[in-house]
Amino acid sequence: MRAVVKKEPGKSFVLEDVKEPKIVNSKDVKLKILKVSVCGTDLHIWKWDEWSQNRIKPPQINGHECVGEVVEIGKEVKGVKVGDIVTCETHIPCGVCYQCKTGNMHVCKDMQILGVDRDGVWAEYAVVPEVVVWKVDKKIPLKYVSVMEPLGNAIFTATSFDLRGKYVLITGAGPIGAMAINVAQVSGAAAVIVSEVSEYRINMAKELGADLVINPMKQDLIEEVNKFTDGHGADVLLEMSGNVKALNDGINAVRNAGEVAVLAVYKGNTISFEMNTAVFKNLTIKAVTGRKMFETWHIASQWLKYNRLKLDKIVTHEFDLSEFEKALQLMNEGKSGKIVLNVAK
Repeated sequence: MRAVVKKEPGKSFVLEDVKEPKIVNSKDVKLKILKVSVCGTDLHIWKWDEWSQNRIKPPQINGHECVGEVVEIGKEVKGVKVGDIVTCETHIPCGVCYQCKTGNMHVCKDMQILGVDRDGVWAEYAVVPEVVVWKVDKKIPLKYVSVMEPLGNAIFTATSFDLRGKYVLITGAGPIGAMAINVAQVSGAAAVIVSEVSEYRINMAKELGADLVINPMKQDLIEEVNKFTDGHGADVLLEMSGNVKALNDGINAVRNAGEVAVLAVYKGNTISFEMNTAVFKNLTIKAVTGRKMFETWHIASQWLKYNRLKLDKIVTHEFDLSEFEKALQLMNEGKSGKIVLNVAK
């Protein structure tokens, strides 16, 4: 089968023929991959940055966001059958640790990640444990199913707090930040304010109906937020940018006793953070990773099934799997939303 592989250290992926995987575990599911989508993690691995060098062990099939058709199941699989259309949770839990046993499989102590700790899904076929397979309604367009994993990030972050009637500030309107705009709207936000420096993404945020879009390179974020909210400040901050200044400006733009959810990951593990500001404002701060297994998957499925989201404005490009380099370059330049790669011919 054809697959996109991180064959060796360095900035590259290669498309090559590899051996088709087989089911060896009785609880495994074999998928014919129909579409995959490109994530920032794929970009890191392609560029071979410091994180990738310390985590990825080539050769390895890349990718973790997908939609596929079940073509074979292990003898103990009960939740899906051949012919079902499914997507996959990226985090593969052990099922026996404290976190798994107490409703927090998404942060399993011994978790593996598709396309990071084991072969991924940028291939014609993939074998995954049944525990991570999520069956979807066949009425949902396949390209939208392929981006349900990052959509889950946006949902998990934006639904960390009750957004009804709130001023919601989103710092960073990359693909997940853009999804969060939509999620905040569906969740009842009074107004959504977006901070973004890329003109491409500024336009995307406007198309999605953000009530105010601020370019912090040209305007003062705190001043503009206060002006828009009549001095009230944002009620909720969703930090999606991974930029330390955006985080701290966001903290300053949130009202006293406001709420903050941070999904972003920063270049350094130790960053300069205005902790005293957060303390004296009595802010509630929640760090977010992954998706809540499987509450956020259910929410995503329902919203997509009943057309509550505007993913047509967020999924901006589709290419063949063989054009992965074009997709990665576009994403690297910040000139795209989510990019979908078609695998099945």
